[in-house]
Amino acid sequence: MKKSTRKAQIVYKNSAALEGLPLLMANPEAALPLLSMIGQAQFSIEDLLGKLSRQFVEQLLMMAAVSVAGPKHPGCSTGDLRWHGSQGGVVNVGTSKLRVTRPRLRDRAGEVVLPGYAALARNEDLSRRIADVLTCNVSTRKYTRVMYQCADEMGIARSSVSRHFIKDSAHALEKLMAREFGDTDLVAIYVDGIIVAKHHLIAAIGVDANGVKHMLGLVSGSSENARVVKDLLAGLAERGVDMNLARLWVIDGSKALRSAIEQVCGEAAHVQRCRIHKMRNVTERLPKARAAQTRWVMAQALKGDAEVGIQKLKAHAKHLKAQHPDAAASLLEGLEELFTINRLGVTGELARCLATTNVIESPNSVVRRVGRRVTNYRDVKMAMRWAAAGFLEAEKAFRRLRGHQHIAALIRMMRPAPIQLKKAA
Repeated sequence: MKKSTRKAQIVYKNSAALEGLPLLMANPEAALPLLSMIGQAQFSIEDLLGKLSRQFVEQLLMMAAVSVAGPKHPGCSTGDLRWHGSQGGVVNVGTSKLRVTRPRLRDRAGEVVLPGYAALARNEDLSRRIADVLTCNVSTRKYTRVMYQCADEMGIARSSVSRHFIKDSAHALEKLMAREFGDTDLVAIYVDGIIVAKHHLIAAIGVDANGVKHMLGLVSGSSENARVVKDLLAGLAERGVDMNLARLWVIDGSKALRSAIEQVCGEAAHVQRCRIHKMRNVTERLPKARAAQTRWVMAQALKGDAEVGIQKLKAHAKHLKAQHPDAAASLLEGLEELFTINRLGVTGELARCLATTNVIESPNSVVRRVGRRVTNYRDVKMAMRWAAAGFLEAEKAFRRLRGHQHIAALIRMMRPAPIQLKKAA
């Protein structure tokens, strides 16, 4: 006989023996310790599958009913507490739900709650589990198949999954927007826009002095709207981000975004335009051969001294102006801010991370992946919930910024110590 078959027979005998325990039925109080174990040891029920799990739970519920109402007596309806048939119900087994038949009890006032059933029906972990699965790109229609192959043993419906996710994602968005950063020295902040089902959102990610990345928040609205950007910055200020402290702002080149940062932060803002966005904006206005040449010229100019690089790009824009005026104008727009990190002396791996918005573009891709399955975004609140879920999922994989060992040097350049004048003798 195979070991698995022998083990199944043993489990079956044990479950069958449970149904006819005269000691427990004669002395219902003996079942109470077993009932109290359910809340502390649900993992033991998880080991039972399908029918055996259901029989086990139903027997426990039956013993709970006997413990308070006494044994059934057919035809007898006297007493303060009476048996009142049975009803279908759902209990939680680990992180899944199980359909069971539970006894009903009534007294003169009405339905009586069955001892232990409420604890078994409550599942504080399910919302979190559902949110984790959904953000890992599993649709609500396929959720039951992910949780168990035997879906008919579970009471999980698509609508229930959606409700759990709405509840959990709304809570996640609320927690995200309530994060405090008063004790976090944010050296750099990346701000970028993302479109979720025609809804424009703006997200911000910060990097602290140790190179650790923090999801700061998001607002609804376009990065081309200065008012929306100011709302984002005002929200960060309320949560402890000192806007008067010098730091690097890495942005995609939006004029409204740049204007809002300047108005809120003033001279404390060191703005770095994303070089990838700039290169793309310029080269897409050029024919293929000229685009390749311009890409090479820009790459070489951005490597060296800031003033030398600016002069090289101005000269190249002059060559482009005759035949490609749009490309030349795009190259000159915001040119100085392409070299902010050069002026701050940032080089190597740290420069590559601070020269572009890739740090926030990667989480943006997670948001797009998470939200791809949604076919009908009812409103911007729904888009915000899904975006928050995507960003928080991406945050789990955040690593320290490459070249973080040199952040201290960047801080010294942006925030030089005040000169101490010696007192006259």
